[in-house]
Amino acid sequence: MNTIYFANQKEEQYTKACLIFAKRLGLIDDDSLEAVQERCENENTKRQEQLKNGETVYGLTHFSFTAYLQHELTKFKLDFASERDGIEKHYSYRDITKKDTKFFYKSNKDLFTRYNGDRFRYKEVEIIIKKRIREEEYENEINNILCQLADR
Repeated sequence: MNTIYFANQKEEQYTKACLIFAKRLGLIDDDSLEAVQERCENENTKRQEQLKNGETVYGLTHFSFTAYLQHELTKFKLDFASERDGIEKHYSYRDITKKDTKFFYKSNKDLFTRYNGDRFRYKEVEIIIKKRIREEEYENEINNILCQLADR
């Protein structure tokens, strides 16, 4: 396996927590770093085959292990925030009410302000707000796993 360098132990623990949660969500079958390496190699092989066949390859044509790991971690979060089909079999999303989205909008005005100072209307950004709330829910779940790992 390629050596992966984490900036610190906190980053390594965060990565492991994300992999554990992805497995719980049914996004992956194996949450080990060795399995990430195998998925990386499979993805690189697939992309090389696409290139050989003259097909378009979007993004990188070859992933380093670190780049692939980051790609996976980002994909897990996006799948969760987008409420990808199949996740609800393994996880019960909390309800997001209109009150929740309005509160987020009012509490984060800077996120919805254009360069010249005017703001996006609530209706224009409501779906984005829901995804941001899901991302917060994702991070809360990761933090719960990190607490469990720390207790071991």
